[in-house]
Amino acid sequence: MIEFPSADSTRLDSYVDRYAARTHGMTASEIRALFAVASRPEVVSLAGGMPNISGLPLDVVGSAISNLLQAKGEVALQYGSGQGDPVLREQICAVMRLEGIEAHPDDLVVTVGSQQAVDLVTRIFCDPGDVVLCEAPSYVGALGVFKAFQCEVVHVAMDAHGLVPEHLREAIAAVKAAGKRIKFLYTIPNFHNPAGVTLSAARRAEVLDIARAEDILILEDNPYGLLGFDSDPLPALRAHEAEGVIYLGSFSKTFSPGMRVGWALAPHAVREKLVLAQEAATLCPPSFSQMAISTYLHQHDWQGQIKQMREMYRERRDAMMTALADFMPASCSWNRPEGGFFVWLTLPPGIDGKAMLPRAVTARVAYVPGTAFFADGFGSNAIRLSFCYPPPERIREGVRRLAGVLEAEMELRTTFGATSLSSHRARSEYDAPSTDLS
Repeated sequence: MIEFPSADSTRLDSYVDRYAARTHGMTASEIRALFAVASRPEVVSLAGGMPNISGLPLDVVGSAISNLLQAKGEVALQYGSGQGDPVLREQICAVMRLEGIEAHPDDLVVTVGSQQAVDLVTRIFCDPGDVVLCEAPSYVGALGVFKAFQCEVVHVAMDAHGLVPEHLREAIAAVKAAGKRIKFLYTIPNFHNPAGVTLSAARRAEVLDIARAEDILILEDNPYGLLGFDSDPLPALRAHEAEGVIYLGSFSKTFSPGMRVGWALAPHAVREKLVLAQEAATLCPPSFSQMAISTYLHQHDWQGQIKQMREMYRERRDAMMTALADFMPASCSWNRPEGGFFVWLTLPPGIDGKAMLPRAVTARVAYVPGTAFFADGFGSNAIRLSFCYPPPERIREGVRRLAGVLEAEMELRTTFGATSLSSHRARSEYDAPSTDLS
């Protein structure tokens, strides 16, 4: 057990008084809090979105890194440009071309994963109290950034076809009527995290039309776009709109999250500000990681590697779909993702995913409660399941365990009733409306 000194022997309180007001919005991620439990070998983790990199040709990667150090070690281990390695930026343009994006390397800024790109964009655009529009649910890492910069998040409803344009219009009108400023719409159009849905082609055009008419910037986050299972990627929003969209990409899902290399493609004036923000935050993104990825892209069939990953994740998606159909109560519903890592499971009426989690961990299965993906406390009636990391047989076992926990929870609710069960066990603060994306 870790013991902390008493209040009388620490200066903690005086430090708290000195913190900036924005630190009040900095809270621990529910996903990070699960890592210690979910990493236990006896627990089947359907929680984290960790890519399965076991299929990477580590001999090829090792050889590429060795060659890099021998040929360009003094450059790779030195400071670099705040905008990022120019060779890698050219290669990133080739990667984005697979989703219909034609771009110039000068308009790219390499970042420490796309997470830092979200941070930098928010840093240069948002003042306290500004509004960011986000899908409901939305990526927990982005919500953490927006909260840390004291933004107000306004959620826009989704369905099985992604963001609902009519709800977007309503949200914009409501924010404007309240006299508040919308700085951008944050969206994950492909294989959404956490919802697993994809914005349809027709809706992409409609969302772009709305954004143009309302003069709203779009922040398009697309880490999963190349990991579709059944077809080629839909053209990115940025493929249709160069000036009104900032596009974020990452090598974390298609190569290695440990390298921490992502990027932002932005209009020229925005790119200049992003470089300045990058230099203020880190001086420069890590040269070694960038050049290692650049060497890998040059020496290896990276598109063939992505194809293998798509096949692996499709097999795991199918294993989860089969297991859910075999084990889950009929009162549950879920979507069938066309790519990416995640399934959004809507629970039976009255079941709280966050309150159920301790029982699930005791049964040696982990997931992420839906409340993690809402800024307003909603989502208690849903959970996110990840199929990217465990092998198919472990996915099936994890779903079997989860179904047992859920059935026990339903029996408790029948025994105690909703009101008594709330007092019997600590429950979520909110009773959220259903968010069914099936």
